[in-house]
Amino acid sequence: MGSLEEAIKQKEFKDPYNKLVVNLLYTHSYLVSAQNKILKPFDLSPEQFNVLRILRGQNGVPTTVSSIQDRMLNKMSNASRLVDKLKIKQLVERRECPADRRQVDIVITDKGLKLLSDCQTYMEGFNNEVVKLSEDEAILMSNLLDKLRG
Repeated sequence: MGSLEEAIKQKEFKDPYNKLVVNLLYTHSYLVSAQNKILKPFDLSPEQFNVLRILRGQNGVPTTVSSIQDRMLNKMSNASRLVDKLKIKQLVERRECPADRRQVDIVITDKGLKLLSDCQTYMEGFNNEVVKLSEDEAILMSNLLDKLRG
């Protein structure tokens, strides 16, 4: 992939902070594009994949659309629309909440779990291939990103 300067054909940056922000945005775009390629054969977007992972993490316990929205990586995503698309694909179910009939609970289906499992193998391979860091460097990078977000 090379340096950021080569990739975007820019010789220098105003300061290291500006370069870091541009580098993070560029890297985000690179990762999302690569994820899209992996998920396309499964007819999933990265956002749909994220919803399925959230629901799998519930271990069969139903959750609400607003709870899914709170946990999504991309806060600008429309969780309700994503759930509707996953429902059409029979990857999730909507259930009336027994405690509050106005509330709708969402749960992943067996078909959704199977598809997620199939995708996961490719995604893990992708992560290992694309992250050209040692395990210690990956931990440090994650910690630095947490610090950056404050």
